[in-house]
Amino acid sequence: MTELLTPDQLEEALRAIGDKRYHNLHPFHAMLHGGKCNKGQVQAWALNRYYYQCGIPRKDCALMANMEDKAMRLEWRQRYFDHDGLGDDEGGIERWLRLTSALGLDRDYVISTEGILPATRHAVDAYIHFVRDKPLLEGIASSLTELFAPSIHRERISGMLEHYDFVDDSMVGYFRERLTQAPRDVDFALKYVKQHARTVPQQQAVLNALIFKTNVLWAQLDALYLAYVEPGMIAPGAFRPES
Repeated sequence: MTELLTPDQLEEALRAIGDKRYHNLHPFHAMLHGGKCNKGQVQAWALNRYYYQCGIPRKDCALMANMEDKAMRLEWRQRYFDHDGLGDDEGGIERWLRLTSALGLDRDYVISTEGILPATRHAVDAYIHFVRDKPLLEGIASSLTELFAPSIHRERISGMLEHYDFVDDSMVGYFRERLTQAPRDVDFALKYVKQHARTVPQQQAVLNALIFKTNVLWAQLDALYLAYVEPGMIAPGAFRPES
């Protein structure tokens, strides 16, 4: 970048990143949503994705630790509650565990994360470290993959219910909740980024932060594809579907 973008131009540039880099474009997701995965591949996806889901509240705690303003922390903490739960709301992690259990995976095994792929662990941990160590503006910008999340959740709900006889409506509760949660969250984050990215270096940094986050999501699917589709290189100790 050499010229400062207007706030609306910055938003347009952020959305363009999703058009080219969001993980709904990954071949593994085309298989998953199109009914081309076998049950073992769906299990592997849900098991590995659990580590990302349980990493989100850790990421949000790290981000809030960088917020000096109380009002911002109060605003952002709802994201933490959305995943870890509060009161009568069981939270997104528990809804994800309901999905993995319904797929036939042992709850304690999933929670242990013993069976996840090494690349899954490294990608998620890199995201948490990025948010913890980078300036607040970049940490918030990295969350803007939520701009594109509702479309992929709708694809998952319809595709998985249509194509897999081992998936029923009770198993897609996580995705239904995110259809309303993600747009609410992104409104605040996008407004913050547009208001506070006031220089060319800052704007470039927020664009790079979003690219980094799309890479985190893409790398997880690369690992799943290499391990459970082609060429089938499952890491030692990782989950192996039953024949």
